Amino acid sequence: MVMPLHRVNVLTGVKAAIILDDPTEYAALIKQATRPLMVLGPKLLESTLGDKLLLEYALEIAKAAKAPICATAHVKGKMVELGVKPDSEYDAVEIVNQLTDPDWHGVKKEGNHDLVLFFGLRTDLGNQGLSALKHFAPHLRTMTLCKYVFPNADYSLPNFRKDEEWKEFLDELISNLKEE
Repeated sequence: MVMPLHRVNVLTGVKAAIILDDPTEYAALIKQATRPLMVLGPKLLESTLGDKLLLEYALEIAKAAKAPICATAHVKGKMVELGVKPDSEYDAVEIVNQLTDPDWHGVKKEGNHDLVLFFGLRTDLGNQGLSALKHFAPHLRTMTLCKYVFPNADYSLPNFRKDEEWKEFLDELISNLKEE
């Protein structure tokens, strides 16, 4: 078992995240979704990989996956600076609450989402939100793109100890998503 950043999240019940470190597999799961959603958190504004802001990676992934974007916290301002308008803006807790409702019509009013990708949320907040979705939203799957294990997601990345490994994964994921 891969240990999460916060050791209190070791016991997740009978269902724990499937840890995937293959970007091809991750891309295939994303491509299977009919209505994916990317939820972007403020941690994307705090870090860079190489010479790129993490938010730029997130925007590339969303574009390649044809996924609408839900901006949380103050992410929208930086997105607009980069020339991208989010499809919605919710508080992290509020979007999780909406996603638990199977009758919700989604951020674009086209129907509820079947896959939600979380990127850039604090690990404690993200794990609690993913726990709520795991127990109260059986109609959707969840994935994380952060460099730490999120045991309450359906699919999570391993703990990347080196940023170079994480950067390589994200670059390959983007390439795989762009392939038809």
